[in-house]
Amino acid sequence: MSRPRIVIIGAGFAGYHAARRLSRLARGAAEIVLVNPHDYFLYLPLLPEVAAGVLEPRRVTVSLVDTLPGVRLILGEAERIDLGRRCVTYGGPGGGPRELTYDRLVLAAGSVNKLLPIPGLTEHAHGFRGIPEALFLRDHLTRQVELAAETSDAAERDARRTFVVVGAGYTGTEVAGNGILYTDALARRLPGLAGNPPRWLLLDVAGRVLPELDERMSRTADRVLRRRGVDVRMGTSVAEATHDGVRLTDGGFVATRSLIWCVGVRPDPLVADLGVPTAKGRLVVDEYLNVPGHPEVYACGDAAAVPDLTRPGEITTMTAQHAVRQGRLAADNIAASYGRGARRPYKHHDLGFVVDLGGTQAAGNPLGVPLSGPVAKVVTRGYHLVSMPGNRIRVLADWLVGSVLPRQGVQLGLVPPQAVPLDSSSPELMHAAR
Repeated sequence: MSRPRIVIIGAGFAGYHAARRLSRLARGAAEIVLVNPHDYFLYLPLLPEVAAGVLEPRRVTVSLVDTLPGVRLILGEAERIDLGRRCVTYGGPGGGPRELTYDRLVLAAGSVNKLLPIPGLTEHAHGFRGIPEALFLRDHLTRQVELAAETSDAAERDARRTFVVVGAGYTGTEVAGNGILYTDALARRLPGLAGNPPRWLLLDVAGRVLPELDERMSRTADRVLRRRGVDVRMGTSVAEATHDGVRLTDGGFVATRSLIWCVGVRPDPLVADLGVPTAKGRLVVDEYLNVPGHPEVYACGDAAAVPDLTRPGEITTMTAQHAVRQGRLAADNIAASYGRGARRPYKHHDLGFVVDLGGTQAAGNPLGVPLSGPVAKVVTRGYHLVSMPGNRIRVLADWLVGSVLPRQGVQLGLVPPQAVPLDSSSPELMHAAR
C-alpha cells in the first residue's frame, strides 16, 4: 500500500512549522513534500539587522534539509493548483512546468509586498521582504552615504544622504531605527559629511507609529526615533515617486535617491487564482483551517483568512505568532484526518509583541507587561533566540562581536536594483533584468 502524499506550499513560518510537526507525527508513514523557491527558512523579524550590518545574511536563514528530516524538498514555485485533480503545477531551477499530485495539501504561500496606485512607485521604490532586498538595501545605504560624502554638489549630497521609509508598522519602524544607526556610523568616518549627517524620514497615513500595536509601544518607538533624528511624519505618505525624489501627500517634495517601501503585505497571488472564496485577498477557511468544500486542503499563515475565535467576526492578523501556531495545528489536523488524534479549532490569544529599535533600544509588551529601553532589548533578543529553529549560536556570536567591534561598512554589489523589483510576486528571489 502506497504512502499518502502531503504537499506543503511555502516554507515561511506557517509552512516550515507544518512540515516540522508533520515529520515528527508521520514517522515515515506519509510522504511529506515541501515546495519552496529556496532551501532555507527565513527568520524574517531579524531581516532589518541584516540590512543594517548587524547580522550576516546566513544567520537568519535556517537550512530546510538539515532541520526537516524525512521531508522531501522540491526547489520551485507553485504556479497553479488544480483542486479537482488534486495536482500542483510548479516551476523552478530544474526546469518546468512539472506536476505533483497530493492526498493532502497545505497552502502556506505567505505574502508579498502590498502595492498602491502611486505614480512612479514600482520604478523607484524597493520593498523589504527577502534576503535579496535586505542585501540590496545594505549596499544601497552604504553606496549613497559614500557618494554623498564625495560629491561637491550640495543638492546631490542632500538627496543622497536622505532616506525615506514609507510605512510605520513593525517592519518600517525597525528599518528606520536600525538604518539611521548604520548610516550615522558610516558618516562619522567620512570627512565629506562633517556637519551633514544622514537624514531619515518615516511616513505613514496612520496617526501614530506602530498603529496596530499597543499605544505604549508606539510612544516608546516614536520617542526613540525622534531622539535619533528620524523625521517622523504621521498622516503623510507619498503621492508620487520620481528619479529625483518623492512628492508627499501634504504637497511637499523631498529630494532623495532612497525610497524604502514597508507599507504592508498582501497574500501571494497564487491564492487569487484558485477560484475559491477569499476575504481581504486571503483564502477563506474554517476554524479547523480547512478550505470549505475541499476537506483535503488546508491553508494557514498570511495566505489564509482564519476565523479569530478570540474576536468573533474577525480574522487573525498576519503575524508570525499566528502563522507558527496555525502551521502546527494544520499538521495536527491532517494527522487527525488519518485517525491520529482529534482535530481541533484554531484559537490563540496574542502573547504580546517586541520591536527592535536598534542599538540598546526596543519596545515590547510580553504577556501584557510594557517594557522599553535596554530591558526590552534583552527580552527582544531572548525571544528571537528562543523562536529561531536554528543558528542561535551564530546569531548570538554576531551580536556579541557587534557589541565590541564597529560594523563593516563596505558594499559588495551582489544584488543590482533591477534584481529586486517592488512588484515581484517572489521577493525572496533575485530576478533577471527586465
